[in-house]
Amino acid sequence: MEKFTLEILFQIIGIGSASGLFYNNDALYVIGDNSGFLYEYNMQNHQLNQHALIDNPTQNIPKNLKPDFESLTHHNDTLYVFGSGSTENRNRMIEFDLKSKTVLQKNNLVDLYAVMQNFGSIKPEDFNLEGAIFDGENWYLFNRGNGISNKNTIFTIHAKNLGEEFALISVNYKLPKIKGVRSSFTDAVLVDDKIYFLSTAEDTKSTYDDGEILGSFIGRIDVKTMKIDFTQKITSTNKFEGLTFYKKENNKIEFLLCEDNDTDLLETKIYKLTIPAK
Repeated sequence: MEKFTLEILFQIIGIGSASGLFYNNDALYVIGDNSGFLYEYNMQNHQLNQHALIDNPTQNIPKNLKPDFESLTHHNDTLYVFGSGSTENRNRMIEFDLKSKTVLQKNNLVDLYAVMQNFGSIKPEDFNLEGAIFDGENWYLFNRGNGISNKNTIFTIHAKNLGEEFALISVNYKLPKIKGVRSSFTDAVLVDDKIYFLSTAEDTKSTYDDGEILGSFIGRIDVKTMKIDFTQKITSTNKFEGLTFYKKENNKIEFLLCEDNDTDLLETKIYKLTIPAK
């Protein structure tokens, strides 16, 4: 792959452990894996608002209790915020209306997650969803293979609503390694008919415990074949966990990224990644 650029664009004070983001009309929506809020940051006037996603939300929920919101996707005017499914507290999916700025529905996906685990032959302790895409017809949910079995799996669920009947497909991926440690999915976004994904190498064999960060990749999957087009290492130090499309121009495509600092510090750096659009 040709040259890429990665730069810090700005820093947001008031958000910690950012795990997912969505850019729309100068607004950046951010979730944190230990927070009960959806954050809305205006990139023009630098104002930060927060919207409650759960009852009695706080900024730094203890690890054993946190809802672990790890991914968000959108379709039309609705944002869908997913818990990782890695413990029984983490099975929620929240539907949020971008126009009224209110929660439309709170869903418990415990039954769906159990079907996915069974179908994909993933043990509950190795199940850890960290990316989600919805195109109006299909849901693509990304299991982060940072458990012992290294199951980097994309589940494709053909359904307009996750509560109705669906067809299910799963595809396993061998993602690139850093220092012998295989990287694992941390987020993904659909641009045209390509899935762009992040994967991070973290020296841990647990979906619960954090490990030494070894670096992150950007990669692309063709949505028609579900095969990887390319992967490119973009850092040796950052654990990038959030990815959103920013803009496309002059044969370049730009994304905004966030990193999970795995601390209680309430500040988040937003990065801009520019790669060739081809």
